[in-house]
Amino acid sequence: MKRLYIYIMCLCACAGASAQATLDEIRLNPEKSGGIYYAYPATEAQNTPAPAGYEPFYISHYGRHGSRYLISDRDYRTVIDLLEMADTANALTPAGADLLRRLGPVWEEARGRGGELTPLGARQHHGIAQRMYDAYPQVFADSARITARSTVVMRCAHSMFAFVEGLKEKNPRLAIPRESSERWMSYLNYHSPESNHYTRHRGTWYEENRKFQAAMTRPDRLVASIFSDDDFVLRNVNPEEFMWGLYWVAVDMQNMETADNFLDLFTAEELYDLWQAFNYSFYVTNANHPASHGLLISNAYPLLTNIIESAEEHIAGHTCGADLRFGHDGNLIPLAAALHLQGADAAEADPYKLASKYAGFKVSPMAGNVQVVFFRNADGDVLVKFLLNESEIAIPLDTDIFPYYRWSEVKDFYQRQLSEK
Repeated sequence: MKRLYIYIMCLCACAGASAQATLDEIRLNPEKSGGIYYAYPATEAQNTPAPAGYEPFYISHYGRHGSRYLISDRDYRTVIDLLEMADTANALTPAGADLLRRLGPVWEEARGRGGELTPLGARQHHGIAQRMYDAYPQVFADSARITARSTVVMRCAHSMFAFVEGLKEKNPRLAIPRESSERWMSYLNYHSPESNHYTRHRGTWYEENRKFQAAMTRPDRLVASIFSDDDFVLRNVNPEEFMWGLYWVAVDMQNMETADNFLDLFTAEELYDLWQAFNYSFYVTNANHPASHGLLISNAYPLLTNIIESAEEHIAGHTCGADLRFGHDGNLIPLAAALHLQGADAAEADPYKLASKYAGFKVSPMAGNVQVVFFRNADGDVLVKFLLNESEIAIPLDTDIFPYYRWSEVKDFYQRQLSEK
């Protein structure tokens, strides 16, 4: 038993360490500098065999939409228009002229598709669904009771459609009604008035975040590599805005079909610093920043309540099936924190220390997801395990069968949390 305890503690320590991000990690994989724009790192799903006699029967799922384009045409045109102006003024370096040329196909693909799911986003959810089926085929018997619900945003609905298609290719006899309506928004995409007040523009978190972003934004080298005329820069270029505008285009390229890469225009140190600023700003308005006093995590409580109640219905009814839910990073991040998935509930007030505690791309990349998989034996005893982005992960409860936990203890743990809100 002592050896098993040490083994479990090591697993938990490794999971906690995985929450941090380093300059070397960004250097080895620059796409991670995109934070929540990181394209889903599809790998073989983890599936530690269940204890003897236990079989899977139910999956509770919440998934972020898959890869998408930047939110609006303006995100592309702001950069392109400035480069075109500089080109007309003969104020581009060779690297700048090459950048303008290479942005042509990017604009052709993205034009008019702001915020939409990309083809890669659909493939991500299709693949996640098929790996889920292959890992737990018992859940998807012909008689399975399955729901699929998304927020009213089209990229979420299209993600749901791709996911369901992946399942039905495995078993065409599955009946899976798909719903995208206001009816389910009360838990799929809930934000309390109090949390909205906290996250408002120029809220209590704003000024520290602004100063940290300014400290992490060092545009001079990049601007000099693109623009050849100092007078043009003086009159027309906001260096910080240009750096961030090009960063957004560059980090989102991994989500598009156009085969190009602009990340090499940045140094690894620049990408790491921009990522730190983005990581902090998203953390402070979505996760477990101490100044929020749990307001942001509590946005996931209606969803957590639905997860518990839906599971109890399947357990009481002795049915198999799945509840599939599709939403946004601003829902997945609070849910992962509310579930206390290892590394997702980190509390750190100092923006300069956050990278050692929390990395948003490990919690909510494009198509990020939480799966709670339920198992039972012939006596009706129920176990669960948690997966974050298809990797088994720990929660802060004692267990001698990691990654499995007893549902009765898990349910009590979360219900106590909900009762204290």
